[in-house]
Amino acid sequence: MAVSNMSSTFPLLFFFFSTLLLISGTASSSSLSHNVKVQEQDKDPFVGFNIGTDVTNLLSPTELVKFLQTQKVNHVRLYDADPELLKALAKTKIRVIISVPNNQLLAIGSSNSTAASWIGRNVVAYYPETFITAISVGDEVLTTVPSSAPLLLPAIESLYNALVASNLHTQIKVSTPHAASIMLDTFPPSQAYFNQTWHSIMLPLLQFLSKTGSPLMMNLYPYYVYMQNKGVVPLDNCLFEPLTPSKEMVDPNTLLHYTNVLDAMVDSAYVSMKNLNVTDVVVLVTESGWPSRGDSKEPYATIDNADTYNSNLIKHIFDRSGTPLHPEMTPSVYIYELFNEDLRSPPISEASWGLFYGNSTPVYLLHVSGSGTFLANDTTNQTYCIAMDGVDAKTLQAALDWSCGPGRANCSEIQPGESCYQPNNVKGHASFAFNSYYQKEGRASGSCDFKGVAMITTTDPSHGSCIFPGSKKVGNRTQTVVNSTQVAAGEATSRSLSRGFYVSIMILVTSSMLLPFW
Repeated sequence: MAVSNMSSTFPLLFFFFSTLLLISGTASSSSLSHNVKVQEQDKDPFVGFNIGTDVTNLLSPTELVKFLQTQKVNHVRLYDADPELLKALAKTKIRVIISVPNNQLLAIGSSNSTAASWIGRNVVAYYPETFITAISVGDEVLTTVPSSAPLLLPAIESLYNALVASNLHTQIKVSTPHAASIMLDTFPPSQAYFNQTWHSIMLPLLQFLSKTGSPLMMNLYPYYVYMQNKGVVPLDNCLFEPLTPSKEMVDPNTLLHYTNVLDAMVDSAYVSMKNLNVTDVVVLVTESGWPSRGDSKEPYATIDNADTYNSNLIKHIFDRSGTPLHPEMTPSVYIYELFNEDLRSPPISEASWGLFYGNSTPVYLLHVSGSGTFLANDTTNQTYCIAMDGVDAKTLQAALDWSCGPGRANCSEIQPGESCYQPNNVKGHASFAFNSYYQKEGRASGSCDFKGVAMITTTDPSHGSCIFPGSKKVGNRTQTVVNSTQVAAGEATSRSLSRGFYVSIMILVTSSMLLPFW
């Protein structure tokens, strides 16, 4: 994800729909072409993960691959072509997108032999044992390094020609990820179009994608749409939350109803392509996600919102409901990202997009039903909530006081003379209290946060005669084992309540609301 582009402002205009929101039914999308080529290998929509490497103590390549297999993750996107990881992925059937970093575009775009060498070194050397499905060339080049834009298509074509020479061009596709900001006037989607500044590049690029059956790669972030249009775009629309008809966004030209922002962004890409007379290229969402932590300027970067967005996104893709414009096609999505990249530069949110910490401990547990064993966060079927390392005692004490007070955690075991009083320090007592609250809440999303000083672990923190709530160990007194099965109604209720530290401000939308362009 390119930080400079993420901080750019989407065009903000307003559109009045007070009468259209009263119209029932959904218009047919037959006015637009549906003859999009879909790869046989990707005929079913999937959810994959981006794997960044700015992570302290990242798992070794072998450990990482075992972790992916345990989590039933079958699609990953790398930001380079790390040889050790590509070796470790061999014979796993995990499908991999490898990448050409932006700083290599000049060499590859200027030399066919350099491109051929890159393919030989990073593709031919590993395929087919390592299931490489695509090459993403650069990342958001047009908006982050526009000086390299003239080299983008030459680099793509040179890499493709090298694949042809190796007879791999039908198995491995070549494309480049774009930021959403290459599109203008994206709501209503029927009026979207690519920024004319890039027509000389976008048109031949789309023609290449059409000819080769490759996807249009788009990095689409409803989070940034919300942050740049607060008060106009409702939070529920960005989080895939259920909406009443009066809160749905309506395209006045097609009368199509949009229940979430991501679908509208995908359809905007299809309309933008159609405006350049390209109707047979599929959209692949190469990045989308929501940060779980942010500074004071990003109050909506919370664990609850990240959990809600990513859980609902996965459900949406697996439901195969398509988009309003293309109900027959559901886009595949790569979630940004698998691990928190704690080495990334500020703001805080830049290091907080992952579902897991670098040591594979979950940041939060997704609530995804009906997806089989995909992303089985809790590999032990039991998790605990403990205090993070390195947090000052004063901050921990405040969180401890809340959990034993308003939070109504059972803190009797950390009183003097009781089994969990030792070690007699604020971190030990806070861990017990945090876990007591977490288990009492049924390990619901957001119940292990305490203003960012707690973390989820799969390691049982019980010690000696001190048995933490939820433990399956047998102690010297009766313990309650919390069932790991989450009740859907309970999840919904827990997400709707403040956890004492974070309050999500829900913006009400009436039938006379002004809807945004983004």
